[in-house]
Amino acid sequence: MEQIEKRHQSNNQSGFTLIEIMLVTIIIGILGGMVVMVFQGTAVNAKINTALGDIRSYQSSLDMFALENNDKYPESLNALVNGKKKYIRDLNKDPWGNAYIYMKPGQRHPESFDLFSAGPDGTKGTEDDVAPWLKSGKE
Repeated sequence: MEQIEKRHQSNNQSGFTLIEIMLVTIIIGILGGMVVMVFQGTAVNAKINTALGDIRSYQSSLDMFALENNDKYPESLNALVNGKKKYIRDLNKDPWGNAYIYMKPGQRHPESFDLFSAGPDGTKGTEDDVAPWLKSGKE
């Protein structure tokens, strides 16, 4: 009789059912998707802030160039690296892999220059451009 009871007890194994495992997997998937969405937004903001930081750094270097050259800005950003004096070490591309856009004279600042990034799409004049004076630049 004891053997029958032992067999009966060993058949009552505890564990999770297939439905419980599927529900937990679905919940983890949903939470994971939410985390990815949050981090994607953070990555976009980080790239915008990086571009704005680069632009402000280049603007300072351009102003230094003008101060030392009778208030004349260079014809291109390359003059900051390859001119008589090195104002910056390297010309970086924007966070999306495109060159920063330098216009002299500028459309927004005709007395000096405009400097901005074309943003993720790489096309200047679109709504995703990044510059200190634009909404995406969060002035």
